[in-house]
Amino acid sequence: MRPGTISIVLVAAAAHAVWNTVSKYKRGDTAVFVWAYTCAATLLCVPIGAVPLITGAQHVTWRLGATCLVSAGLHAVYSLTLQTGYDRYELGVVYPVARGTGPVLTMCFAILLLGERPTAVAVLGAAVVVAGVAVVTGNPFRGGGADPRGGVLWGAATGATIAAYTLWDGYAVTSIAPVTYFTGTFLLQSLVLTPRALRRRERIPAALRTDTGPILTVAVFSPLAYILVLTAMRTAPVALVAPLRESSIVLGSFLAWRLFHEGDLARRILGAAIVLAGIAALSL
Repeated sequence: MRPGTISIVLVAAAAHAVWNTVSKYKRGDTAVFVWAYTCAATLLCVPIGAVPLITGAQHVTWRLGATCLVSAGLHAVYSLTLQTGYDRYELGVVYPVARGTGPVLTMCFAILLLGERPTAVAVLGAAVVVAGVAVVTGNPFRGGGADPRGGVLWGAATGATIAAYTLWDGYAVTSIAPVTYFTGTFLLQSLVLTPRALRRRERIPAALRTDTGPILTVAVFSPLAYILVLTAMRTAPVALVAPLRESSIVLGSFLAWRLFHEGDLARRILGAAIVLAGIAALSL
């Protein structure tokens, strides 16, 4: 994997950790929150996503619409599953488990379904990254505080949706401009979520008022993170991009420790070092 591609994925990982941490601060209804930041992200992305259409670099085709629609459904399930997990359990459990489960499943299915054949060193690097995730997470079944086992289950469910949309999107962007694809995905996702939000219309004003900061932060950093990942997928195998982007759990775990007083700092530092070693292997 080229150094420039690695840099893109690492910037995406940092942006991802930031928006996930901020979303933990939300106080309003989960479905309304997801709908609101999706709509805001759509408004922000449309001017950028329209550029390839205006210049002729990307054409409006049935394939563009169909792939965006499938991606919108997968991302809607992912977003609702993730935010529900955050509502009920610790960020330091749900986030690392979700991001650790995702690349393992992604790499397995990329090899089995897409025929990707990463090198032995790359596979070793991916395994080391996942091992680092496990160290940062620690023992999810430890005693004390809220029972973390539910967080593990919600994190694993989120990881399954991550694998699903990563594989689908990796396939889609091979012939579609990433910014246009992601803009279309957000647009259709907002439409998919609108009926559910309207059933909670009485909660919308309060959610917009109390969660303005988190909504706008997620609306900016979520598209930024994933557009960068989609860009990387155009020049690097999905099976390598997926585990590398999970380096976001290092920053996410530190933020969980610093802001929410979760976990053991020394263990998190050790896990970060292991993750960085895996990233070094991936770069080869």
